[in-house]
Amino acid sequence: MTSSSKTNPGNEGLSTFWALPTTDVLNQLNTQVSGLSQDTAQKIRKTVGSNLIKPTGETSALGLLVRQFNSPISLILIIAAILSFFLNDITDGVIILIIILVSGLLGFWQERGASNAMQQLRSIVVAKTTVLRDGNEQELPDEQLVPGDVITLRSGDLVPADCCLLSSNELFVNEATLTGETFPVDKQPCLLDTTTPLAKRRNTLFMGSSVVSGSGSAVIVQTGTNTELGHIAERMNSTPPETDFEHGIRRFGYLLMQITMVLVFLIFAINVFLHKPVLDAFLFSLAIAVGLTPQLLPAIISINLAKGASRMAEKQVIVKRLSSIENLGSMNVLCSDKTGTLTDGTVKVDRIIDVNGNRSARAGLLAKLNAQLQQGFHNPIDVAILSFVPDDSSSYPRVDEIPYDFIRKRLTILTEENGQTIMVTKGALQNTLDVCQFVDTGGPSPEPIAGHLVTIQKTFQELSANGFRTLGLATKNTNGKRTIDKRDEAGMTFLGFISLFDSPKAGIQETLGTLRNLGIQIKMITGDNVLVAQAVATAIGIKTPEVLTGSQLRQLSSEALRHKVTTTHVFAEIEPNQKESIILALKKRGYVVGYMGDGINDASALHAADVGISVDSAVSVAKESADIVLLKQDLNVLIDGVREGRRTFTNTMKYIFMATSANFGNMVSMAGASIFLPFLPLLPVQILLTNLLTDLPEMTIASDNVDPTAIEKPAKWDMTFIRRFMMTFGLLSSIFDYLSFGVLLWVFNAHEALFQTGWFVESVMSASTIVLVVRTRQVFYRSRPGKWLLIATGLIVGVVLLLPISPLAQVFGFVAMPGSLYGAIIGVVGSYVLLAERLKHWFYRTYNQ
Repeated sequence: MTSSSKTNPGNEGLSTFWALPTTDVLNQLNTQVSGLSQDTAQKIRKTVGSNLIKPTGETSALGLLVRQFNSPISLILIIAAILSFFLNDITDGVIILIIILVSGLLGFWQERGASNAMQQLRSIVVAKTTVLRDGNEQELPDEQLVPGDVITLRSGDLVPADCCLLSSNELFVNEATLTGETFPVDKQPCLLDTTTPLAKRRNTLFMGSSVVSGSGSAVIVQTGTNTELGHIAERMNSTPPETDFEHGIRRFGYLLMQITMVLVFLIFAINVFLHKPVLDAFLFSLAIAVGLTPQLLPAIISINLAKGASRMAEKQVIVKRLSSIENLGSMNVLCSDKTGTLTDGTVKVDRIIDVNGNRSARAGLLAKLNAQLQQGFHNPIDVAILSFVPDDSSSYPRVDEIPYDFIRKRLTILTEENGQTIMVTKGALQNTLDVCQFVDTGGPSPEPIAGHLVTIQKTFQELSANGFRTLGLATKNTNGKRTIDKRDEAGMTFLGFISLFDSPKAGIQETLGTLRNLGIQIKMITGDNVLVAQAVATAIGIKTPEVLTGSQLRQLSSEALRHKVTTTHVFAEIEPNQKESIILALKKRGYVVGYMGDGINDASALHAADVGISVDSAVSVAKESADIVLLKQDLNVLIDGVREGRRTFTNTMKYIFMATSANFGNMVSMAGASIFLPFLPLLPVQILLTNLLTDLPEMTIASDNVDPTAIEKPAKWDMTFIRRFMMTFGLLSSIFDYLSFGVLLWVFNAHEALFQTGWFVESVMSASTIVLVVRTRQVFYRSRPGKWLLIATGLIVGVVLLLPISPLAQVFGFVAMPGSLYGAIIGVVGSYVLLAERLKHWFYRTYNQ
């Protein structure tokens, strides 16, 4: 793969910048190693634009307004209104347009508020990079970076643009986003040939890649859509995978559309066959389509999710991808590292001891030098060592360094002591022992390590069994050599152990109990050894934990792993790539999996999970991979988020149930009645008005109260359950519709206008009041509805009762009704509500979801 010739304006000579000396690159960008000035950077940004490969997702107010009217149903209605004007039916044309306008404005008002709220939430969590401006280091949002900016990168950082490397120190970068190669690439400043393929450009950093270990500085050459990642994005329509909820919504929409199309065709054909006016038949069929089509569904979902995200933000949970809210509510397995989630996250040193188990000042000093002088990713272990060892180490210089990486699992620094250059290595015990040939026993000279391995392992196991994470420490005199690399990590002398502890969080057992009551299993995935993992698991309340180690996992087939992950709750000695394997195995077993991580090695697991959860203090690559970011690293915060996710899911499903009960039954009944009645049961404009009025209460669903029982278990989309609900309650609605027809025709001998008026009042009242029944599984009067839902429902019932005697009655073709008819309609609606309540309880007992 070679680079495209497309470049930022003014950078045409840099299309093959990897083949130029760094001085030439800096000169062509009119910058220097100390970076740009703030004024210059702002001028460049005005020319080249923001450093984005896709729009931020913001929609202008005008664009959002237009979107309310570009659905096929809305466009057909507009055409119908124009046709009415053409046929001199001015009144119907005006009414249709007014109803379309009011409905569109309502949708615009709600979605605009939801969109603004989401933009404010997303601004809380933005990726930032350390950049030199006016010669000073500062952190800026990635989108503000421009060609010519000089940036510094360390372990865990995301590369924000395509860059030319200026300096590096054991810099390894993961470029899997571009090349598909998961093994980190060693990056160094050098000159390459112009034809060098992308995967072999060792002196180039690419947007979207991430620093695995080491550090470096680079100058930005290409930004935004001119980067290699930008070129790929332009060629691909990269959309996030569809969630189970999104898939279900789409299938539900298709089901209603199929029913609608069949009914519209049949109704139109039959009415024309019965010699009814063609325009009336067409408009009536179209109005039925409007009544059946869930045109509010996209807006309702957007509003529910956005308001849910706003409520979650109040609970310190920031949603980056709206559709992940549903997955959070559906989550039934949460995988997590122990540090900071199950434990306090405050690592402390318990002791630093020699091979004999005695406290060692020498080992403590060298451990402090290693922690203090390293320039890679600063981690809690180094902070703990620095606070534990009181020795003054300010006189020791940093000479060189071999940064930590996840293959070696150790970090080495080179310093100078009494005129001698010495290496100091700390890391996982076995990985440290692998490079040791001798051991310091406190005698006059080091001894061969072979005779002490049993003692070392015994000490290690005792510390681990007590829950201490234990590192090894080693040293070596380099005899004046002042540059080191990985080959120098050999023939070292083992100094002793650094034992660390991280206490379980206060109340963690109660927290895990709450998660279990919410139907969520916790699975602990850690790189610590088996003994430490077992000790921590026991302390936090995972009884008799079965532990699966990384080495055991490697021996399992994919099928065996899928079975094993179901019963295993503790995974120890796990390598970064194995985390993803565990999550994928759980997903294949049908679980909705959340993964909580904040480290460099968590990015692939966060991406693989149904819900990737990180924290605000996480490294950039982890936050960028996550769907949800917690502002506080606390499972109790996540529990609040889960409850809000389920509340949002439940309120969205309420609209589905409403659309499949009274509305659906009413429209099907009208379609049938139009066949045997000598006139239309409702005029087209009356059906559109019915649809508008019944939509109003449903638009308040996002703020409705949710029963506590509705959030006790993971929520999951069930198309079969919804279809049964639609058939059951749609049938009940139709039965009462035909009962209303009988009352109107045989009791009140209603003529056309009176029939349409009475049926309109009954239809809107039943559709509005049934909302209060289907919104809860409890007896409806024991579940308090949201304030706005109750107000909207009462308002609509009041309006529909007064409309036949208002000045607008004639406009819509209504006539005044006798008082006895009002009583009859209220009786029918009341009976419908009571029977629907009984049917609801039978339905949930029979088809318990």
